[in-house]
Amino acid sequence: MNRDSWLGPLVKIDQYRWEIPKSFKEGMRVPGLIYASEKLLSHIKMDMTPEQVANVATLPGIVNYSLAMPDIHWGYGLPIGGVAAFDIGADGIISPGGVGSDINCGVRILTTQLKLKEIKDRLEDLIQNLFEAIPSGIGSKGNIRLNEKELKEVLIKGSKWAVEKGYGEEEDLLHTEEKGALSGADPNNISSRALERGFKQLGTLGSGNHFLEIQVVEKIYEEEIASVFGLEKDYIVIMIHSGSRGLGYQVCEDYLRFMQKVSEKYQISLPDRQLCCAPFNSPEGKKYFSAMAAAANYAWVNRQCIMHWTREVFMKTLSASPRDLKMKLLYDVAHNIGKIEEHLVSGKKISLCVHRKGATRAFPAGHKDIPERYQKVGQPVIVPGDMGRGSFVLVGTDKAMKETFGSACHGAGRQMSRTKALKTTKGSKVIEDLKEKGIIVKSANYGTIAEEMPEAYKDVSEVIDTLHYAGICKKVAKLRPLGVIKG
Repeated sequence: MNRDSWLGPLVKIDQYRWEIPKSFKEGMRVPGLIYASEKLLSHIKMDMTPEQVANVATLPGIVNYSLAMPDIHWGYGLPIGGVAAFDIGADGIISPGGVGSDINCGVRILTTQLKLKEIKDRLEDLIQNLFEAIPSGIGSKGNIRLNEKELKEVLIKGSKWAVEKGYGEEEDLLHTEEKGALSGADPNNISSRALERGFKQLGTLGSGNHFLEIQVVEKIYEEEIASVFGLEKDYIVIMIHSGSRGLGYQVCEDYLRFMQKVSEKYQISLPDRQLCCAPFNSPEGKKYFSAMAAAANYAWVNRQCIMHWTREVFMKTLSASPRDLKMKLLYDVAHNIGKIEEHLVSGKKISLCVHRKGATRAFPAGHKDIPERYQKVGQPVIVPGDMGRGSFVLVGTDKAMKETFGSACHGAGRQMSRTKALKTTKGSKVIEDLKEKGIIVKSANYGTIAEEMPEAYKDVSEVIDTLHYAGICKKVAKLRPLGVIKG
C-alpha cells in the first residue's frame, strides 16, 4: 500500500468534522467520521489513517460511525485515536487489535496544595528522588514480589488489591474509572507466559511514551469546574502515564494469534487481518474479554502503586505530612480498552462493546458511571501533550455522548516516527533544550528521550481546540511541565 498520502473521499461536514462515505469501500456498514482541523487533517492524510478508519467500518455489528479523534495516527489494525462501538446483541465483535497492545494504558493526575514557589528550589531533588523510587525503562522490575495466587488476586481485584495492601487510600478507588477493576476478569484465560511477565513488573513505569511528570497549572478556562476538580492556577499537579507492562502486551499477542482462526470460523470478512476478531457473545469473544479485563486491572494496580510511591517521595523530600500536601487523585482514565456500555442508538438504548484505542472516556454531567464529586460538572478528561508544550484537563459533554459514545482523544498524537526522531536529534540535545525552558528531564535511556522529543508530536493545543470547538469536550485547565521522568 502506498502510505504517502490519502487519495480517498473526505466530505467536509463543518470546520472540525470530515466524513468518509459508506460508498467508499465495499463492505462498509457505516461511514467514517474524523474530527480534525484543516491543519491536523493534512497530517492524518499523510499517515494514511483514513484507510484504517474505513476498514473498521466493515466489521460486524458496528453502529453509527467508525470514529477518529484529532490525535489519530497509524496503528495495528484499528488506528490509534480510533473509537468503534459494536452492538453485542447483533453479532457485534470484539477485537484485540481494536483494543491495543498495551491494554489499559492510561493516565492519572494527582493534585496538591503546593504552589510552584514552594517547590521551585526542591524540584531537582523531587525529580531525582522520584527517579530512584519508581523503576522505569524497558524490562524494569518493581519492588513488589508476587506469587501466582497473589498475582491472580491483582488481576481480579484491581486497584482494591493495592489499597488493601497499603498502596493508597479508599478515596483513590472512587476517582478511578470503573473504581479500578473491570468486572469479568478471569486470570485462567491468561497464558503462563503473560503471567510470568507480570510477576516482577508491578509498580514500574515502563518505557517509550510512558512518563511521570511534575506540572504546574498554567491557565484555567472554567473556574467553577476547575474548582470542583481541585485545580487552581500556579498549583502543582503530578501526571502519571503507564499501562499493563509486559503482561498486557503478551495477552494481546496471544489473542491476536488466537483470533486469526476464530475470524475464519465465524466467516468474518476482514479487509485487514490485523482486525481479527470474534463475535462478543461467542465463547472466544468472552474468553478474550475476560483476559483483557484482567490485564486492565493489572494496569490500574500499576498506576496506583506508582502514585503511592510518588506521595511518599513528596512527603519525604519536602519533610511534609499528608495533611500538609493534601495530595488527591483527580481521576484515572484508561485509553486502550474495550468496555460494555449502554448507549442510545437510533433512539433505542442498547449494549455496545465500545473499543477505545488511544482514546479516552469522556462522560457528561449526570452520568451514573462517574464519581459523585463530578456528577454536576462531568468527568475529568486528561489529555497529555508532549514534555515541552504541556497538557490539558477537559470535561466530558452531552454532545460527546451523542456523537462519540462519550469518547475523546488521549494525547497529541505522533506526527514523526520513532525512527525518524532518532535520526533527527540526540537525547542529550533534547535534555539541554528543555533545561533552557526550565524543564528537568530524567531517563535511563537517551534514545527514549530523542524518540519522545516534543516535535515528534502534533501541537496539543491544535488537537484540544478541535475537541473543544467540535463540542466533544470543554477546556478546563492547561498544565505546564516542570520535571519529567521518561520510561
